[in-house]
Amino acid sequence: MSLQAIQSSGYEVVFGDASELLINFLQQRNYSKIFFLVDTNTSEHCYPGIALHIAGDIPHDIIEIDPGEENKNIDICIGIWKMLLDFGADRKALIINLGGGVVTDMGSFAAATYKRGVDFLQIPTTLLSQVDASVGGKTGIDVDAVKNMVGTFTNPQTVIIDTNFLQTLPKREIVSGFAEIIKHGLIVDKDYFNSIKTIDFDNIDDKIIHRSVEIKNEVVTTDPHEKNIRKKLNFGHTIGHAIESYSLQHDKAPLLHGEAIAIGMIAESWLSAQFAGLSDNELNEICKFILSVYPSYKVNEESFDDLIAYMKNDKKNEDDKINFTLLNAIGSSEINFSCSQEEILNSIIFYTNLIK
Repeated sequence: MSLQAIQSSGYEVVFGDASELLINFLQQRNYSKIFFLVDTNTSEHCYPGIALHIAGDIPHDIIEIDPGEENKNIDICIGIWKMLLDFGADRKALIINLGGGVVTDMGSFAAATYKRGVDFLQIPTTLLSQVDASVGGKTGIDVDAVKNMVGTFTNPQTVIIDTNFLQTLPKREIVSGFAEIIKHGLIVDKDYFNSIKTIDFDNIDDKIIHRSVEIKNEVVTTDPHEKNIRKKLNFGHTIGHAIESYSLQHDKAPLLHGEAIAIGMIAESWLSAQFAGLSDNELNEICKFILSVYPSYKVNEESFDDLIAYMKNDKKNEDDKINFTLLNAIGSSEINFSCSQEEILNSIIFYTNLIK
C-alpha cells in the first residue's frame, strides 16, 4: 500500500522507492551539479541501489564521511565544504544527503551555509532519521560534544522515505530510532503510544513511520523556529542529550541517541509526576515499557556535575534555567518547566534505582 505524501513547510515528505522518487524529482529540476553525501555504511549498503538506476542519466559526485555522532563536527564539515569547492559546486548545485541523522543534520548544515546556501534533499536511511532528524528543517553540528550547538533552520527541497533501507540496519539501530516513536506517542497521541507496544522490530509497519512523521510535521509546521509548541518535541532530550554527550566523551562504546533519550524519557517522566500531573500509574506504565525495550545504563554519581554542565549549555534554555517539556498524562504535554539541579539529579537517581 502506498503511503500518502505529507505536506510540510514548502516541501513534501514522500514515501516509496527512493530511486524512482529521486528520478521524478530531478526530472522537474535543472541543477548544475549533483552531490551525494554518504557515510561508509550507506556508501556500501544504500548508494549502489540508487546509482544502478540513475548513473547513466544523472552525472554526480560522491562525498563520503565516517559514521557516528563523534564525526558530526566542524572539522568534518569543513572537509565537506572543501570537497564541494574542489568538485566545482556552485549555487545551482544539489546535495543529496543519503544516510542517518549525522548525514542529514551535517549535510543540511553544509548545504545551508555553502556559498550562503544551496539546495539539498534528504533520503534518510535509519529509523531515527526517517521519523525525526530529516523532518523539520533543523540543520546542525556538535561542538565539544554539546549536541547541535551550531546550526540553522533551513528546509530541504523534499524528503524521500524508503523503508526498505531499514533492512540494512542492525537491530540496535532500529531500537534506537524507536525512542523517537515512543516520544511522539507520549507527547501528543495516547492511542498511538498504546499501538506501538507490540511492535515487531524485524518488520516495522510502514504506517507507524508515516504516523510518526505526521505527528512531528504537525508540530513543526505550527512552530517552525521552535519559539513555542515545537518545544514539545524536546521531551526526554534535556537529560537524554546530556547523557548522550557524556557517554560520547567517556565510554568506549558510547550510547546511541535513542538509548540515551530512553533514559531521558524515564527521568523526565519522573519530573512530570512531580510537577506536571502525570499519574503514578502512567509513570509506572512508561517506565515498564521503556525498560522492556532498552538496555540498562549505569549513570555514575561522579558524572552528575558534567551532566548538569551539558544541560546548562542546552540551546533551549532561557534566563539561565534548565528547561523541560513534561507530561500531564500519556498523550498530553506542556512546555517551559524549569527544575532545580537537585530535582534533576533526583530524576536520574530515580532511573538508576529502577535498574538496580
